[in-house]
Amino acid sequence: MIPQFAVIGHPNEGKSSVLSTLAEDDSVVISPLPGETRKCRTFPITIDGRPMVQLVDTPGFQNPRKILASLKKKSASGLDAFKELTQNEASDPDLADDCELLRPVLTGAAIIYVVDGSRPLRTVDKIEMEILRLTGRPRMAVLNNKEEEQQYLNGWKEELRKNFNSIRLFNAHQATYVERINLLQALKSIDQDLEPLFDSIIQSFEIDWQNRNSQVASKIIELLKQALPYTVSSSIKTEDNRKQIEQKLYEQYKKQVSKLEEQTLKAIRKLYKHNIFNIELPENSILHDDLFSEKTWQVLGLNKKQMMIAGGIGGATLGATADIVAHGLSFGLFTALGTVLGSTGALLGGKKFSQGHKLLGIPLGKEEVIVGPNKNHSFPFILLDRSLLYYNHVINWAHGRRSHQATTTEISLQNDKMQGFSTLLDKKEMRLCTEFFNVARENKTDSSSAEKEQLFFHFLTGKLQNISTGKQV
Repeated sequence: MIPQFAVIGHPNEGKSSVLSTLAEDDSVVISPLPGETRKCRTFPITIDGRPMVQLVDTPGFQNPRKILASLKKKSASGLDAFKELTQNEASDPDLADDCELLRPVLTGAAIIYVVDGSRPLRTVDKIEMEILRLTGRPRMAVLNNKEEEQQYLNGWKEELRKNFNSIRLFNAHQATYVERINLLQALKSIDQDLEPLFDSIIQSFEIDWQNRNSQVASKIIELLKQALPYTVSSSIKTEDNRKQIEQKLYEQYKKQVSKLEEQTLKAIRKLYKHNIFNIELPENSILHDDLFSEKTWQVLGLNKKQMMIAGGIGGATLGATADIVAHGLSFGLFTALGTVLGSTGALLGGKKFSQGHKLLGIPLGKEEVIVGPNKNHSFPFILLDRSLLYYNHVINWAHGRRSHQATTTEISLQNDKMQGFSTLLDKKEMRLCTEFFNVARENKTDSSSAEKEQLFFHFLTGKLQNISTGKQV
Protein backbone atom coordinates (compact mmCIF):
# COMPACT_ATOMS: atom_id res chain seq x y z
CA MET A 1 0.00 0.00 0.00
CA ILE A 2 1.31 3.44 -0.95
CA PRO A 3 0.16 6.10 1.54
CA GLN A 4 -1.42 9.16 -0.04
CA PHE A 5 -1.57 12.69 1.40
CA ALA A 6 -3.64 15.54 0.01
CA VAL A 7 -1.73 18.82 0.43
CA ILE A 8 -4.47 21.36 1.15
CA GLY A 9 -4.54 25.05 1.98
CA HIS A 10 -5.58 28.55 1.07
CA PRO A 11 -4.09 29.93 -2.21
CA ASN A 12 -0.55 31.25 -1.90
CA GLU A 13 0.09 29.71 1.53
CA GLY A 14 2.98 27.60 0.25
CA LYS A 15 1.36 24.19 -0.24
CA SER A 16 2.93 23.67 -3.68
CA SER A 17 6.31 24.68 -2.25
CA VAL A 18 5.96 22.17 0.58
CA LEU A 19 4.96 19.45 -1.86
CA SER A 20 7.78 20.27 -4.27
CA THR A 21 10.37 20.17 -1.48
CA LEU A 22 9.12 16.90 0.03
CA ALA A 23 8.87 15.17 -3.35
CA GLU A 24 12.19 16.63 -4.59
CA ASP A 25 10.34 17.64 -7.73
CA ASP A 26 10.94 21.08 -9.21
CA SER A 27 8.29 20.52 -11.89
CA VAL A 28 5.55 21.43 -9.40
CA VAL A 29 3.95 24.69 -10.54
CA ILE A 30 4.57 27.42 -7.96
CA SER A 31 2.95 30.71 -8.84
CA PRO A 32 2.32 33.97 -6.96
CA LEU A 33 -1.06 34.15 -8.69
CA PRO A 34 -3.98 32.65 -6.73
CA GLY A 35 -5.96 29.90 -8.38
CA GLU A 36 -3.09 28.63 -10.54
CA THR A 37 -3.81 25.02 -9.50
CA ARG A 38 -7.30 24.03 -10.70
CA LYS A 39 -7.06 20.22 -10.80
CA CYS A 40 -5.53 17.72 -8.39
CA ARG A 41 -2.22 16.33 -9.51
CA THR A 42 -0.27 13.51 -7.86
CA PHE A 43 3.48 13.70 -7.24
CA PRO A 44 5.13 10.52 -5.93
CA ILE A 45 8.10 10.52 -3.59
CA THR A 46 10.28 7.89 -5.25
CA ILE A 47 13.37 5.88 -4.40
CA ASP A 48 15.10 4.11 -7.28
CA GLY A 49 12.05 4.77 -9.43
CA ARG A 50 9.71 3.14 -6.90
CA PRO A 51 6.94 5.35 -5.45
CA MET A 52 7.00 5.33 -1.64
CA VAL A 53 4.49 8.08 -0.82
CA GLN A 54 2.01 9.95 -3.02
CA LEU A 55 1.46 13.68 -2.48
CA VAL A 56 -1.55 15.30 -4.15
CA ASP A 57 -1.36 18.98 -5.07
CA THR A 58 -4.84 20.45 -4.75
CA PRO A 59 -6.56 23.72 -5.68
CA GLY A 60 -6.67 26.27 -2.88
CA PHE A 61 -9.81 26.87 -0.85
CA GLN A 62 -11.97 29.43 -2.66
CA ASN A 63 -15.29 29.50 -0.82
CA PRO A 64 -14.93 27.62 2.49
CA ARG A 65 -17.83 29.51 4.12
CA LYS A 66 -20.26 28.24 1.51
CA ILE A 67 -18.80 24.71 1.74
CA LEU A 68 -19.28 24.61 5.52
CA ALA A 69 -22.81 26.01 5.27
CA SER A 70 -23.70 23.38 2.68
CA LEU A 71 -22.26 20.58 4.81
CA LYS A 72 -24.39 21.59 7.78
CA LYS A 73 -27.51 21.18 5.68
CA LYS A 74 -26.70 17.57 4.77
CA SER A 75 -28.53 14.80 6.56
CA ALA A 76 -25.48 12.57 6.29
CA SER A 77 -22.38 13.00 8.42
CA GLY A 78 -18.63 12.45 8.06
CA LEU A 79 -17.32 11.49 4.65
CA ASP A 80 -20.83 10.63 3.47
CA ALA A 81 -21.80 14.29 3.81
CA PHE A 82 -18.74 15.29 1.78
CA LYS A 83 -19.54 12.73 -0.93
CA GLU A 84 -23.06 14.07 -1.18
CA LEU A 85 -21.72 17.61 -1.36
CA THR A 86 -19.22 16.90 -4.15
CA GLN A 87 -21.86 15.03 -6.14
CA ASN A 88 -24.42 17.81 -5.89
CA GLU A 89 -22.27 20.96 -5.78
CA ALA A 90 -19.35 20.21 -8.10
CA SER A 91 -21.15 21.92 -11.00
CA ASP A 92 -21.45 25.16 -8.99
CA PRO A 93 -18.63 27.39 -10.33
CA ASP A 94 -18.28 28.98 -6.87
CA LEU A 95 -17.55 25.58 -5.32
CA ALA A 96 -15.77 23.74 -8.15
CA ASP A 97 -12.25 24.24 -6.73
CA ASP A 98 -13.34 23.37 -3.19
CA CYS A 99 -15.00 20.16 -4.35
CA GLU A 100 -11.92 19.26 -6.39
CA LEU A 101 -9.54 19.70 -3.42
CA LEU A 102 -11.71 17.37 -1.33
CA ARG A 103 -11.73 14.62 -3.97
CA PRO A 104 -8.52 12.79 -2.88
CA VAL A 105 -9.66 12.96 0.76
CA LEU A 106 -12.86 11.13 -0.18
CA THR A 107 -10.83 8.34 -1.79
CA GLY A 108 -8.73 7.75 1.32
CA ALA A 109 -5.95 10.36 1.39
CA ALA A 110 -4.73 11.72 4.70
CA ILE A 111 -4.44 15.51 4.97
CA ILE A 112 -1.48 17.89 5.11
CA TYR A 113 -2.92 21.35 5.76
CA VAL A 114 -0.45 24.13 4.90
CA VAL A 115 -0.79 27.63 6.31
CA ASP A 116 1.43 30.70 6.25
CA GLY A 117 2.33 31.19 9.90
CA SER A 118 3.94 34.57 9.25
CA ARG A 119 0.50 36.23 8.98
CA PRO A 120 -2.31 36.61 11.55
CA LEU A 121 -4.95 33.94 12.02
CA ARG A 122 -8.26 34.79 10.30
CA THR A 123 -11.85 33.62 10.63
CA VAL A 124 -11.68 31.95 7.21
CA ASP A 125 -8.73 29.85 8.44
CA LYS A 126 -10.84 28.52 11.31
CA ILE A 127 -13.58 27.63 8.83
CA GLU A 128 -11.10 25.68 6.68
CA MET A 129 -9.85 23.83 9.77
CA GLU A 130 -13.41 22.93 10.74
CA ILE A 131 -14.12 21.55 7.26
CA LEU A 132 -11.04 19.35 7.41
CA ARG A 133 -11.84 18.22 10.96
CA LEU A 134 -15.29 17.10 9.83
CA THR A 135 -13.75 14.74 7.25
CA GLY A 136 -12.49 12.58 10.11
CA ARG A 137 -9.35 11.77 8.10
CA PRO A 138 -5.85 11.68 9.70
CA ARG A 139 -4.41 15.16 9.35
CA MET A 140 -1.32 17.20 10.01
CA ALA A 141 -0.93 20.98 9.97
CA VAL A 142 2.26 22.44 8.52
CA LEU A 143 3.17 25.99 9.46
CA ASN A 144 5.14 27.13 6.42
CA ASN A 145 6.75 29.95 8.31
CA LYS A 146 9.48 32.50 7.65
CA GLU A 147 11.98 32.28 10.48
CA GLU A 148 12.15 36.04 11.02
CA GLU A 149 8.37 36.41 11.36
CA GLN A 150 7.19 34.42 14.38
CA GLN A 151 4.91 36.82 16.25
CA TYR A 152 1.77 34.94 15.17
CA LEU A 153 2.95 31.39 15.79
CA ASN A 154 1.45 30.91 19.26
CA GLY A 155 -2.00 31.92 18.04
CA TRP A 156 -1.75 29.53 15.11
CA LYS A 157 -0.56 26.64 17.27
CA GLU A 158 -3.35 27.11 19.79
CA GLU A 159 -6.02 26.96 17.10
CA LEU A 160 -4.41 24.17 15.08
CA ARG A 161 -4.14 21.89 18.14
CA LYS A 162 -7.95 21.85 18.32
CA ASN A 163 -8.28 20.35 14.85
CA PHE A 164 -5.15 18.38 13.90
CA ASN A 165 -3.34 15.28 15.09
CA SER A 166 0.09 16.85 14.61
CA ILE A 167 1.62 20.28 13.96
CA ARG A 168 5.02 20.98 12.37
CA LEU A 169 6.99 24.12 11.59
CA PHE A 170 8.49 23.82 8.13
CA ASN A 171 10.03 26.46 5.89
CA ALA A 172 9.63 24.97 2.42
CA HIS A 173 12.11 27.45 0.91
CA GLN A 174 14.94 26.63 3.30
CA ALA A 175 14.28 23.06 4.40
CA THR A 176 17.40 20.94 4.79
CA TYR A 177 17.63 17.20 4.28
CA VAL A 178 17.28 16.67 8.04
CA GLU A 179 14.15 18.84 8.21
CA ARG A 180 12.57 16.94 5.32
CA ILE A 181 13.23 13.62 7.06
CA ASN A 182 11.82 14.99 10.33
CA LEU A 183 8.62 16.03 8.56
CA LEU A 184 8.25 12.56 7.08
CA GLN A 185 8.88 11.13 10.56
CA ALA A 186 6.07 13.30 11.91
CA LEU A 187 3.59 12.08 9.29
CA LYS A 188 3.48 8.64 10.87
CA SER A 189 2.24 10.16 14.12
CA ILE A 190 -1.10 11.20 12.62
CA ASP A 191 -2.30 7.62 12.35
CA GLN A 192 -1.01 4.65 14.33
CA ASP A 193 -1.73 2.36 11.40
CA LEU A 194 0.87 4.29 9.36
CA GLU A 195 3.74 3.81 11.84
CA PRO A 196 5.16 0.45 10.60
CA LEU A 197 4.88 1.53 6.97
CA PHE A 198 6.55 4.88 7.58
CA ASP A 199 9.36 3.30 9.60
CA SER A 200 10.19 1.25 6.51
CA ILE A 201 9.82 4.27 4.20
CA ILE A 202 12.11 6.46 6.31
CA GLN A 203 14.71 3.71 6.50
CA SER A 204 14.60 3.49 2.70
CA PHE A 205 15.06 7.27 2.47
CA GLU A 206 18.10 7.19 4.72
CA ILE A 207 19.65 4.34 2.73
CA ASP A 208 18.93 6.20 -0.49
CA TRP A 209 20.64 9.31 0.88
CA GLN A 210 23.70 7.31 1.87
CA ASN A 211 23.78 5.79 -1.61
CA ARG A 212 23.64 9.24 -3.18
CA ASN A 213 26.46 10.41 -0.91
CA SER A 214 28.50 7.42 -2.05
CA GLN A 215 27.88 8.38 -5.67
CA VAL A 216 28.95 11.97 -4.95
CA ALA A 217 32.16 10.69 -3.33
CA SER A 218 32.86 8.53 -6.39
CA LYS A 219 32.32 11.48 -8.73
CA ILE A 220 34.66 13.72 -6.72
CA ILE A 221 37.30 10.98 -6.70
CA GLU A 222 36.95 10.59 -10.47
CA LEU A 223 37.42 14.36 -10.87
CA LEU A 224 40.62 14.24 -8.83
CA LYS A 225 41.89 11.20 -10.74
CA GLN A 226 41.36 13.02 -14.03
CA ALA A 227 42.46 16.54 -13.04
CA LEU A 228 45.57 15.83 -10.95
CA PRO A 229 47.60 13.96 -13.59
CA TYR A 230 46.26 16.04 -16.48
CA THR A 231 48.81 17.46 -18.93
CA VAL A 232 48.75 19.12 -22.32
CA SER A 233 51.68 19.25 -24.67
CA SER A 234 52.77 20.43 -28.09
CA SER A 235 55.88 20.17 -30.18
CA ILE A 236 57.75 23.33 -31.20
CA LYS A 237 59.58 24.06 -34.39
CA THR A 238 61.74 26.91 -33.20
CA GLU A 239 62.51 28.70 -29.94
CA ASP A 240 60.83 31.77 -31.43
CA ASN A 241 57.32 30.35 -31.07
CA ARG A 242 57.88 28.67 -27.67
CA LYS A 243 56.27 31.43 -25.61
CA GLN A 244 53.22 31.56 -27.86
CA ILE A 245 52.75 27.80 -27.58
CA GLU A 246 53.21 27.90 -23.81
CA GLN A 247 50.47 30.52 -23.51
CA LYS A 248 48.14 28.50 -25.70
CA LEU A 249 48.77 25.31 -23.73
CA TYR A 250 48.32 27.12 -20.45
CA GLU A 251 44.87 28.35 -21.53
CA GLN A 252 44.01 24.89 -22.84
CA TYR A 253 45.03 23.33 -19.54
CA LYS A 254 42.84 25.70 -17.49
CA LYS A 255 39.87 25.26 -19.81
CA GLN A 256 39.97 21.46 -19.72
CA VAL A 257 40.43 21.13 -15.95
CA SER A 258 37.64 23.66 -15.38
CA LYS A 259 35.44 21.63 -17.74
CA LEU A 260 36.11 18.47 -15.73
CA GLU A 261 35.04 20.30 -12.58
CA GLU A 262 31.91 21.69 -14.25
CA GLN A 263 30.87 18.20 -15.42
CA THR A 264 31.29 16.87 -11.88
CA LEU A 265 29.19 19.63 -10.33
CA LYS A 266 26.41 19.09 -12.87
CA ALA A 267 26.42 15.38 -12.07
CA ILE A 268 26.12 16.15 -8.35
CA ARG A 269 23.18 18.46 -9.03
CA LYS A 270 21.42 15.75 -11.05
CA LEU A 271 21.77 13.23 -8.21
CA TYR A 272 19.63 15.48 -6.03
CA LYS A 273 16.93 15.87 -8.69
CA HIS A 274 17.36 19.52 -9.59
CA ASN A 275 16.32 19.15 -13.20
CA ILE A 276 14.52 22.32 -14.28
CA PHE A 277 15.36 25.43 -12.29
CA ASN A 278 18.87 26.75 -11.85
CA ILE A 279 20.41 26.65 -8.42
CA GLU A 280 21.36 30.22 -7.60
CA LEU A 281 24.54 30.60 -5.60
CA PRO A 282 24.73 33.25 -2.88
CA GLU A 283 26.04 36.57 -4.13
CA ASN A 284 29.28 36.20 -2.17
CA SER A 285 29.87 32.54 -3.10
CA ILE A 286 33.45 31.71 -4.01
CA LEU A 287 32.00 29.32 -6.60
CA HIS A 288 31.24 32.36 -8.75
CA ASP A 289 34.98 32.73 -9.20
CA ASP A 290 37.00 30.73 -11.68
CA LEU A 291 38.84 27.68 -10.40
CA PHE A 292 42.15 29.39 -11.17
CA SER A 293 41.32 32.88 -9.94
CA GLU A 294 43.37 34.60 -7.26
CA LYS A 295 40.40 34.84 -4.92
CA THR A 296 39.70 31.10 -5.17
CA TRP A 297 43.23 30.32 -4.08
CA GLN A 298 43.12 32.93 -1.33
CA VAL A 299 39.91 31.58 0.20
CA LEU A 300 40.14 27.81 -0.39
CA GLY A 301 42.80 25.18 -0.06
CA LEU A 302 45.38 24.87 2.69
CA ASN A 303 46.65 27.34 5.22
CA LYS A 304 50.36 27.88 5.75
CA LYS A 305 50.73 25.20 8.40
CA GLN A 306 48.81 22.65 6.35
CA MET A 307 50.92 23.42 3.27
CA MET A 308 54.02 22.57 5.26
CA ILE A 309 52.41 19.32 6.45
CA ALA A 310 51.29 18.40 2.91
CA GLY A 311 54.73 19.21 1.58
CA GLY A 312 56.30 16.96 4.19
CA ILE A 313 53.89 14.12 3.49
CA GLY A 314 54.48 14.48 -0.22
CA GLY A 315 58.25 14.48 0.17
CA ALA A 316 58.64 17.96 -1.31
CA THR A 317 61.91 19.78 -1.09
CA LEU A 318 61.43 23.34 0.09
CA GLY A 319 63.16 26.15 -1.67
CA ALA A 320 61.25 27.54 -4.65
CA THR A 321 59.55 30.90 -4.08
CA ALA A 322 55.78 31.21 -4.23
CA ASP A 323 55.58 33.99 -6.78
CA ILE A 324 57.71 32.36 -9.49
CA VAL A 325 56.06 32.20 -12.91
CA ALA A 326 57.09 30.16 -15.91
CA HIS A 327 58.16 32.40 -18.77
CA GLY A 328 55.73 35.06 -17.61
CA LEU A 329 52.88 32.56 -17.17
CA SER A 330 51.08 31.64 -13.97
CA PHE A 331 47.76 30.36 -12.79
CA GLY A 332 46.92 33.82 -11.55
CA LEU A 333 47.66 32.56 -8.07
CA PHE A 334 51.39 32.52 -7.39
CA THR A 335 51.72 36.16 -6.35
CA ALA A 336 48.39 36.02 -4.53
CA LEU A 337 49.61 33.05 -2.52
CA GLY A 338 52.92 34.63 -1.62
CA THR A 339 51.70 35.95 1.72
CA VAL A 340 50.07 32.62 2.54
CA LEU A 341 52.77 30.19 1.46
CA GLY A 342 55.95 32.15 2.08
CA SER A 343 58.80 30.32 0.40
CA THR A 344 57.44 26.79 0.43
CA GLY A 345 58.42 24.62 -2.48
CA ALA A 346 55.10 22.85 -2.08
CA LEU A 347 53.60 25.38 -4.48
CA LEU A 348 55.44 23.81 -7.37
CA GLY A 349 55.89 20.37 -5.97
CA GLY A 350 59.41 21.21 -4.86
CA LYS A 351 60.63 21.86 -8.42
CA LYS A 352 62.76 24.86 -9.36
CA PHE A 353 62.65 26.82 -12.58
CA SER A 354 66.32 27.67 -12.47
CA GLN A 355 67.43 24.52 -14.25
CA GLY A 356 66.52 24.96 -17.88
CA HIS A 357 63.08 25.57 -19.31
CA LYS A 358 60.30 24.32 -17.01
CA LEU A 359 56.62 25.02 -16.76
CA LEU A 360 54.64 24.19 -13.61
CA GLY A 361 57.62 22.25 -12.37
CA ILE A 362 57.87 20.03 -15.48
CA PRO A 363 61.09 20.08 -17.56
CA LEU A 364 60.55 21.17 -21.15
CA GLY A 365 62.22 19.10 -23.82
CA LYS A 366 63.82 20.65 -26.85
CA GLU A 367 61.05 19.47 -29.14
CA GLU A 368 58.04 19.48 -26.83
CA VAL A 369 56.35 21.86 -24.41
CA ILE A 370 54.36 20.25 -21.56
CA VAL A 371 51.95 21.95 -19.16
CA GLY A 372 50.99 19.92 -16.09
CA PRO A 373 50.47 18.03 -13.97
CA ASN A 374 49.81 20.71 -11.39
CA LYS A 375 51.94 19.68 -8.41
CA ASN A 376 50.81 22.45 -6.09
CA HIS A 377 49.84 20.69 -2.85
CA SER A 378 46.89 23.04 -2.35
CA PHE A 379 45.39 22.33 -5.78
CA PRO A 380 43.59 19.01 -4.98
CA PHE A 381 42.30 20.47 -1.72
CA ILE A 382 40.83 23.40 -3.66
CA LEU A 383 39.08 21.00 -6.03
CA LEU A 384 37.80 19.11 -2.99
CA ASP A 385 36.65 22.31 -1.24
CA ARG A 386 34.72 23.54 -4.26
CA SER A 387 33.00 20.17 -4.71
CA LEU A 388 31.98 20.05 -1.05
CA LEU A 389 30.75 23.65 -1.14
CA TYR A 390 28.62 22.89 -4.17
CA TYR A 391 27.29 19.69 -2.58
CA ASN A 392 26.38 21.64 0.56
CA HIS A 393 24.47 24.17 -1.49
CA VAL A 394 22.68 21.61 -3.68
CA ILE A 395 21.36 19.45 -0.84
CA ASN A 396 20.08 22.52 1.01
CA TRP A 397 18.47 24.12 -2.02
CA ALA A 398 14.87 23.13 -1.39
CA HIS A 399 12.99 22.13 -4.55
CA GLY A 400 10.19 24.50 -3.62
CA ARG A 401 12.56 27.45 -3.84
CA ARG A 402 12.58 29.34 -7.09
CA SER A 403 15.07 32.12 -6.29
CA HIS A 404 17.96 32.85 -3.99
CA GLN A 405 17.15 33.78 -0.41
CA ALA A 406 19.31 36.41 1.27
CA THR A 407 19.51 34.25 4.40
CA THR A 408 21.65 31.66 2.60
CA THR A 409 25.19 31.85 3.89
CA GLU A 410 28.45 30.56 2.60
CA ILE A 411 32.10 31.07 3.26
CA SER A 412 33.65 34.16 1.74
CA LEU A 413 36.92 36.01 1.95
CA GLN A 414 37.09 37.75 5.31
CA ASN A 415 40.24 39.20 6.81
CA ASP A 416 42.28 37.29 4.22
CA LYS A 417 41.74 34.02 6.10
CA MET A 418 41.43 30.76 4.22
CA GLN A 419 38.01 29.33 4.91
CA GLY A 420 37.47 26.13 2.93
CA PHE A 421 36.52 22.77 4.42
CA SER A 422 40.16 21.76 4.06
CA THR A 423 41.22 24.15 6.82
CA LEU A 424 39.25 21.96 9.28
CA LEU A 425 41.26 18.82 8.50
CA ASP A 426 43.54 17.44 11.19
CA LYS A 427 46.98 16.01 10.51
CA LYS A 428 45.71 12.43 10.19
CA GLU A 429 43.09 13.48 7.65
CA MET A 430 45.68 15.58 5.82
CA ARG A 431 47.93 12.55 5.49
CA LEU A 432 45.09 10.34 4.26
CA CYS A 433 44.07 12.92 1.62
CA THR A 434 47.61 13.68 0.50
CA GLU A 435 48.49 10.01 0.08
CA PHE A 436 45.47 9.54 -2.18
CA PHE A 437 46.24 12.72 -4.12
CA ASN A 438 49.78 11.47 -4.77
CA VAL A 439 48.37 8.15 -6.01
CA ALA A 440 45.87 9.96 -8.28
CA ARG A 441 48.50 12.34 -9.65
CA GLU A 442 50.83 9.46 -10.56
CA ASN A 443 48.05 7.25 -11.98
CA LYS A 444 49.03 4.32 -9.78
CA THR A 445 46.85 1.21 -9.92
CA ASP A 446 48.56 -1.28 -7.59
CA SER A 447 46.88 -2.79 -4.51
CA SER A 448 48.43 -0.25 -2.15
CA SER A 449 47.06 2.59 -4.27
CA ALA A 450 43.62 0.96 -4.38
CA GLU A 451 43.68 0.75 -0.59
CA LYS A 452 44.53 4.46 -0.31
CA GLU A 453 41.65 5.30 -2.65
CA GLN A 454 39.25 3.19 -0.60
CA LEU A 455 40.34 4.94 2.61
CA PHE A 456 39.81 8.32 0.96
CA PHE A 457 36.37 7.18 -0.25
CA HIS A 458 35.29 6.28 3.30
CA PHE A 459 36.71 9.55 4.60
CA LEU A 460 34.81 11.51 1.95
CA THR A 461 31.45 9.75 2.45
CA GLY A 462 31.78 10.50 6.16
CA LYS A 463 32.34 14.19 5.42
CA LEU A 464 29.36 14.28 3.09
CA GLN A 465 27.13 12.66 5.70
CA ASN A 466 28.28 15.19 8.31
CA ILE A 467 27.55 18.07 5.95
CA SER A 468 24.07 16.75 5.12
CA THR A 469 23.17 16.27 8.80
CA GLY A 470 24.59 19.63 9.85
CA LYS A 471 27.41 18.19 11.94
CA GLN A 472 30.86 19.71 12.23
CA VAL A 473 32.86 18.70 9.18
